[in-house]
Amino acid sequence: MDGSGSWDAIDWNQIEDPRPRRLGQAVQESMDDFLLEDEAVIAQGHGVVLLNTREAGTLSVTNFRLLFVSQAKKCVIELGTIPLTTIEKLSDDVKLQPLPHLSDKSHPRELLQVIGKDMRIIVFAFVPKTKQKNEVFDALRRYTKPANLWDLYAFSCDPSTIKNDSEPKWRLLREYFRLFRKSLPQLRGAEEVSLSNDWWRLTRVNSSYSLCSTYPSELIVPRSISDEDLFQASTFRSGKRLPVISWCDAGSGAVLARSSQPMVGLMMNFRNNADEKLVCALSSRTTGDKGSPRKLYIIDARPRANALANGAKGGGSESSSNYPRSEVLFLGIQNIHTMRDSLSRLRDYVDAHGSISSNGTPSAVSVVGDRRNRGSTWGGGNLNSMTSFSSTLGEWLNHIQNILVGASWIAAQIAEEAAAVLVHCSDGWDRTTQLVALSCLLLDPYYRTFSGFQALVEKDWLAFGHPFAERMGVPTVAENGGSQYELLRQPSLGNLSSSPSRNALGPSGPSSNASAQSQTSNNSSPILLQWLDCISQLLRLYPCAFQFSSKFLVDFMDCVLSCRFGNFLCNSFHEHYNPFYDPVKHNGALLPPAAALAPTLWPQFYLRWTCPIESQGGDLESQWHAMNKKYAEALKAKDIAELRAKDIKMKMESVKQDLQREKRASNTALVTAQSAQRENAAIKKAIESIGCTIKFSTSGNHEDRTEVLSCSLRRGTDVRDQGDENGDFSVSISAIEDSLVSEAPGDHFCESLCPFRTREGCRWPDAPCAQLGSQFVGLKANYDAFDRLSIQDCYFGPE
Repeated sequence: MDGSGSWDAIDWNQIEDPRPRRLGQAVQESMDDFLLEDEAVIAQGHGVVLLNTREAGTLSVTNFRLLFVSQAKKCVIELGTIPLTTIEKLSDDVKLQPLPHLSDKSHPRELLQVIGKDMRIIVFAFVPKTKQKNEVFDALRRYTKPANLWDLYAFSCDPSTIKNDSEPKWRLLREYFRLFRKSLPQLRGAEEVSLSNDWWRLTRVNSSYSLCSTYPSELIVPRSISDEDLFQASTFRSGKRLPVISWCDAGSGAVLARSSQPMVGLMMNFRNNADEKLVCALSSRTTGDKGSPRKLYIIDARPRANALANGAKGGGSESSSNYPRSEVLFLGIQNIHTMRDSLSRLRDYVDAHGSISSNGTPSAVSVVGDRRNRGSTWGGGNLNSMTSFSSTLGEWLNHIQNILVGASWIAAQIAEEAAAVLVHCSDGWDRTTQLVALSCLLLDPYYRTFSGFQALVEKDWLAFGHPFAERMGVPTVAENGGSQYELLRQPSLGNLSSSPSRNALGPSGPSSNASAQSQTSNNSSPILLQWLDCISQLLRLYPCAFQFSSKFLVDFMDCVLSCRFGNFLCNSFHEHYNPFYDPVKHNGALLPPAAALAPTLWPQFYLRWTCPIESQGGDLESQWHAMNKKYAEALKAKDIAELRAKDIKMKMESVKQDLQREKRASNTALVTAQSAQRENAAIKKAIESIGCTIKFSTSGNHEDRTEVLSCSLRRGTDVRDQGDENGDFSVSISAIEDSLVSEAPGDHFCESLCPFRTREGCRWPDAPCAQLGSQFVGLKANYDAFDRLSIQDCYFGPE
């Protein structure tokens, strides 16, 4: 948000949208799966080629981003998808020399170059002789430079629905109470809060922002300084940003204060009694303390020459003679324009020599080279490109090192000497914020946690008025109620052709002059990025000291650039959590030695687009996440295998039960068959005992529930010789189904059915019916045929 606005204006959820809600525009059904909530397509191009990867797809301009969907993979290509507010510059006048794989003389390509603030340079090729490129380019120019703050996507997706723990002011008060080692009391309404100890007090002199419009409403100041002294001291500082306390140690009384430069005048001879009294009070001790007052260090973040040059505007630096027991030091950190140009050169070089380049010609270290270069080439050039890289990288890393060394020195003086340190630059909201926030991170372990990191950003970046709008190039609310927007409006970038080994790029056209002219009025600068870069260096030095990971820092920067505000923890906590975090191991201040403060390139941010594999392959955290990902995949495969094994086991149990049932049925059938076999044997034996031969023939009816056994009986040969005409007969026996037979005792059937049952007992040989249990139950026979049968004495033996 605007650094010149109040603390209220910083909270996006407090801003009411004065315009009516915009209705969602109709989009093609094929794009619905790729759009976010309340995201609408404004312009679209088909058959567009992303030259970085030579992939064809659909390029859409929405109210939030430039969206590129692959035609073959049917998915969003991350490299070609960039939020609108992350776009720094556009160019529709890029000239590429014909490449062997893309040469087409009859149909020259129409190119669009997009340069992002997140280190990416992407080029799109449109179908020639169509209006697609113009439509996309016009939409980008219109929506990357909205006329009003309310046109940002953040207001379309209802940021007010995001849950907040409290008002921003109360969150700041909670942090101040934590510094005083006290608990914030329960508040009711607009109740005033008092906070003080032997050294400092909390003042509400700026509650209406009349003292300083870019400071928070509550300030921590020395207890001996009155509110009237604060008003008088503010007139001596640039932008009325008077010295106030940002962090304090309630145990030792050491303080870290911040301000802007003093207005000492052209001859460096202006003084202000209230300012000198306020600065000296920062190092005062309590009445009960013995010894001399603590040492006071006044840290000017600028080079000494720059501080002297500001004298032409009335500014400058302090003189140690005006502030007793003080020492003034200059850190030599360059201004915002130098930082922006340095990052631009680094971005151009990384793009030109990465494995994925915007000109469609990826480069790599060649294994085979010529003798002149001793077998070494890089980026399609020679060793000179390595020298250029060392110069470009060294320039940027030198800036990072200056900030790291300065913050480490400040933290060391506070932690080891219990000294008082006052930090300022020109305006006190860029280099000052970097140094103060980084020193707080080194001094206080709380700021190295997720909640502490949020409190630190809200305190030193938001509450103390860092001009995010100017530095990030986003629209903001002006004091007159309108809007101001200082993103460069030139549609081109003219310095890419000068990058080493970028032979494929031709002249950028006449619009490059406009770019150079507008460059001087550009106030954007990677101030926040440098601070996060410094934290990534500390993460490399102390991998167990931070609760959050380097991935968290990258996503945090992306959230700031995209203006898609939510909370500072983003949405991927598992990726943002540092697996090596050990709060017990680093429960105090981090004081890295000077020899360890040699920064390296932050690959997760600077190389993620041009060297995606290399950007994640070097640090311990990335290796852990890669191993953890493989472990998670292995656990997932294990779970799937266990589910399959469980399913197979259940099926086997079911089959086993079916087999057991079949086995029981088979045993039952076998017993029944054996029983029937014994019955047949008994019947056969009984009939043969009366001198007859027997043949069985079975006939069954599926609809009937009885089985008929037709038996033909013939007399023996000795009987047949007698010539009895009634000698042969037939007996029909029907076997009734068991279920139709009553379960009455077998003796009852023997008495009623068996013709050989007498009062004396059963005359059947060996009485098999009694042994087998109702063998004749359900049998019906033609007993008249038995009556006509002449019984011979030879049939039966003597009784």
